[in-house]
Amino acid sequence: MENEELNLRKIIATNMRIARAREDITQETLAERANISTKHITKIENAKVTTNIYFMKKIAQALDLTLDEITTEYKKEHK
Repeated sequence: MENEELNLRKIIATNMRIARAREDITQETLAERANISTKHITKIENAKVTTNIYFMKKIAQALDLTLDEITTEYKKEHK
């Protein structure tokens, strides 16, 4: 189970970085959009923490992604 959780954290981290790059925004801007601390955004993007569904939804919305898109391994068909 630990490997599965770590893998999911890495997928989410990668998708967040890709989406931020696509929108050309910083972690600070994402944090402001999602109303989450920059420190927590950084921990999620570094795959250091597993966050809850509430924060995942706020982050996905701030990046114009669905929960499925942010938690699924990146593919070219992503926005």
